[in-house]
Amino acid sequence: MKDPNPLVAGDGLKKLQQAGVEVDYGLLETQARELNPGFIKRMESGRPFVRVKLAMSVDGRTAMASGESKWISCSASRNDVQRMRAQSSAILTGIGTVLADDPSMNVRLSADELGIPADGGENAVRQPKRIVLDSKFRMPVDANIYTGGGECIVYTTVNMDNRDGYPFIIETCASQDGKIDLRQLMAELAKKEINLLHVEAGSVLCGALLKNDLVDEIIIYMAPHIMGDGASGLFHLPGIDKMKDRISLDIKDVRSVGSDIRITAHPVSVQ
Repeated sequence: MKDPNPLVAGDGLKKLQQAGVEVDYGLLETQARELNPGFIKRMESGRPFVRVKLAMSVDGRTAMASGESKWISCSASRNDVQRMRAQSSAILTGIGTVLADDPSMNVRLSADELGIPADGGENAVRQPKRIVLDSKFRMPVDANIYTGGGECIVYTTVNMDNRDGYPFIIETCASQDGKIDLRQLMAELAKKEINLLHVEAGSVLCGALLKNDLVDEIIIYMAPHIMGDGASGLFHLPGIDKMKDRISLDIKDVRSVGSDIRITAHPVSVQ
């Protein structure tokens, strides 16, 4: 395929052709695009490829009514998620998840365990950036999310005059209805050369991304549990009241991971 970067697209092909080399391109382009979805998405759309990871029970629940959610998925699924984190440019979550669970959201497997080359120190793994959406700036200074290596960026709608002394980077983002403007956020992340954005968040942020047509891929780990109708669902999507409003998915892959089932799907359309 042609390089999607407009600064260089087609230059190499032209040089070969000018040198008298016969060139064909577009062969296996679909497979080629699947190898590097993040870079291609950023070059063609000006935003990262957004992958949302969720774990649910058989009845589609992600947390008990109390907020308890550890652990829905099995250890094999959690290791599988570690590999996805390692592949990502950045991991996105919301302040609600930080305050409720205080997650680290770093890569905890070694390079040997991941089956990838080490980065720097002995068996070290490159840590993706961690990005927290915190419109009202409630981020605690002792949160775990910026202690596991790698850069942590907090996006807020609050104008911060003094950003010194915080153990994380503070960025002010445009607001929409009192919340962070997600489309503007994606444009800002693209400027930071974030290609693949891995999302681990609650139903409100995941629902907002899906409603704004900003989700490219959904990974769901379905565990063999029943958690009841009082527990939380996958996506908070107010306004979807009729069948015609539902969001269709194209299921790309279904496979067993430990005792769980992993479903990979792409949204078809967002009403």
